[in-house]
Amino acid sequence: MNNTLEIPDWENKIFHASFYNFDRMALELFQFQYQYNTTYRQFVNSVHVNPENVDSITKIPFLPIRFFKTNTIKTTDFEPEIIFESSGTTQSGNSHHYVKNIELYKKCFTQCFELFYGPENEWCILALLPSYLERKNSSLITMTEELIKHSGHSLSGFYLKDNEKLYQTLLHNEILQQPTLLIGVTFALLDFTENYTMHLSNTVIMETGGMKGRREEITREEVHETLVKKLGVRQIHSEYGMTEILSQAYSRGNGIFKCPPWMKVVIRSEDDPFSIQAASLSTKKTETGIINIIDLANIYSCAFIATDDMGKLHHNGSFEVLGRCDNSDIRGCSLLIS
Repeated sequence: MNNTLEIPDWENKIFHASFYNFDRMALELFQFQYQYNTTYRQFVNSVHVNPENVDSITKIPFLPIRFFKTNTIKTTDFEPEIIFESSGTTQSGNSHHYVKNIELYKKCFTQCFELFYGPENEWCILALLPSYLERKNSSLITMTEELIKHSGHSLSGFYLKDNEKLYQTLLHNEILQQPTLLIGVTFALLDFTENYTMHLSNTVIMETGGMKGRREEITREEVHETLVKKLGVRQIHSEYGMTEILSQAYSRGNGIFKCPPWMKVVIRSEDDPFSIQAASLSTKKTETGIINIIDLANIYSCAFIATDDMGKLHHNGSFEVLGRCDNSDIRGCSLLIS
């Protein structure tokens, strides 16, 4: 193992993960982060894992996501260019992601978007994200602002609470057959459809999740059913991202998410947080449990994150999000919570 990992080479290498061995890259990054991330090293030691014995991604310890609320998660010593902050709640507090290189994040979401949707300049990108704009240092706002800028379309932009203007813009783009992406937080999209009904043929509706007490909680299926009916589209797309990672997964319908080549989802057991199941093309088996994420772009924080989301992992690496865990406490992991 080369513990003097050449970071510039790594930043370029991750975007060609499909041409390398993802698991080998993940194991290399694990060793690097064990050595240079104090909190992660303490966590690995606390769960009695010897890094020399980690020879499979199923043996890598995944850091509980709540550590981003209570600890400074940094690999190597650096001054962050930006600190992304989650919305949080009064009960749980906010997560903080210390980003060493904002250009790496921009490259991440740009390449990911183009992988799933093509060049940004082919789209008119409309954003309905009022709750996120109320916060500072939102990773979603940073991403959306950059995509809007790259689109170059005169009508691209944020449409706060001006639903009439948004309605007229969507109508205008439909007449011109202009490919349009409307990305919105769930409650804002539902609010829009209470007063406006449309039949959109050239528009992709992408929800980012997020009710946050604004409305009575309903299932994703119910949300999508309402939006399909009101907006006249065939499918509702979704984005799966979070403050704690730099990459995003996208669903182009039916709640089935796919990752970019440098990101992978594995499933952990509800009963045993250290029992990890990865997708296998040979078994064609579906695993259900709690979602763990490997994000190779998280070079300078932690690439191995145990989320609090229930999920279903399919043999081809695609996954579904089933909801939040009722009890996200993980046995043996309270040693580092400050």
